[in-house]
Amino acid sequence: MAKAKQKTAYVCTECGADFPRWQGQCSECGEWNTVSEVRLGTAAPSTGGRSRTGFSGLTESKVQTLSEVDLQNVPRFSTSFQEFDRVLGGGIVPGSAILIGGSPGAGKSTLLLQTMCKLAEHMPALYVTGEESLQQVAMRAQRLNLPTDKLRMLAETSVELICQLADKEKPKIMVIDSIQVMHLTDIQSAPGSVSQVRETAAYLTRYAKQNNVAIFMVGHVTKDGSLAGPKVLEHCIDCSVILDGDGDSRYRTLRGTKNRFGAVNELGVFAMMGDGLKEVKNPSAIFLSRGQEHGSGSVVLTVWEGTRPLLVEIQALVDHSQLSNPRRVAVGTEQNRLALLLAVLHRHGGLMLGDQDVFVNVVGGVRVVETSSDLALLLAIVSSFRDQPIPQDMVVFGEVGLSGEIRPVPNGGDRLNEAAKHGFKRAIVPIANVPKNVPAGMQVQGVKNISEALELV
Repeated sequence: MAKAKQKTAYVCTECGADFPRWQGQCSECGEWNTVSEVRLGTAAPSTGGRSRTGFSGLTESKVQTLSEVDLQNVPRFSTSFQEFDRVLGGGIVPGSAILIGGSPGAGKSTLLLQTMCKLAEHMPALYVTGEESLQQVAMRAQRLNLPTDKLRMLAETSVELICQLADKEKPKIMVIDSIQVMHLTDIQSAPGSVSQVRETAAYLTRYAKQNNVAIFMVGHVTKDGSLAGPKVLEHCIDCSVILDGDGDSRYRTLRGTKNRFGAVNELGVFAMMGDGLKEVKNPSAIFLSRGQEHGSGSVVLTVWEGTRPLLVEIQALVDHSQLSNPRRVAVGTEQNRLALLLAVLHRHGGLMLGDQDVFVNVVGGVRVVETSSDLALLLAIVSSFRDQPIPQDMVVFGEVGLSGEIRPVPNGGDRLNEAAKHGFKRAIVPIANVPKNVPAGMQVQGVKNISEALELV
């Protein structure tokens, strides 16, 4: 019998890049002394037999046209949370591998335990815990008043044993909590290493596809908020979502960063209560919880999150700087974008803020990444600088170009309808986004450049 070959690779522990040989610096991420040798397991020796296809160990596959693929056998099923279903693209697809990450204490295990207890009422479900004991999970379920008589539990970290037991239980959905503590026997490195995380995730993904089982994998995040482990981990799974929330906030946001079955950047909002996570059906009402006193520097904008509009409030504070290098601080938006907009405001708006400290904050902990917030951010800065409040019943959105023009943004009509539904009476939008049918009771004013927008406010 031929001896099994030992596979080795050199992998960066920071970014997961592979190299044919060891090197001191990773050429992908630039980090030093992060490339280490890992063993990827053993390749099974050939037995000399031949299958119907002529190759050992291979099975015959059928080639068919795309139109012949049957889609009737893959119906989605609900997680029992509408916000969770929205982020997943409409529900859970059988046979999919879903990675859910978040900082410690965000509520990942709580959300999945609530989901699994409800799904176990009408389908086989298996919850595998590797970080907590069964008693700890049972205590959490009792505290949350969840139904526990149908959910099957397993405390194990060996992926091979988990899949063997799953073959006997035959669940329709399974949770792996967490992928960082799972291990394969053939791989010599410790659980949580690059090779273990990569191979265990690939093993579970193959099991999900072959047995039509939906698998949730819980993953940890790094200090910068990205998923820990190799980048290839996000490539092998079907859907990746991040549960985020500050420790002092009762609200949690669930955002999809990758989804093969729906839109990315979809946002779901939950509230952490004493009996678990509760979904928030109207997130705009939370982010618009404005005080009784209305001061300067506050503007409401409409951002597009996934497949729906969302109203958020952006605040700006401009104050005379005591430093030779004035500060530019942005919370919830990009720092470089703020510097760019201040330069445009100086060049085309005639306002010089070189001796002013500028602080910008998006209320509610939401992170705004799209450029439709440019116009609202500029107006908030001007409002604070001039100490002139912007009317509370006004909503603003639009992209600002480097030449001072106001560019249109997608889904302008839906954004205005969302604002009208929450009682806003006026809107400043790009002139190309002015709809033919203005929502009832709303006055929409279109602007072409920064000068026109400043004149209106």
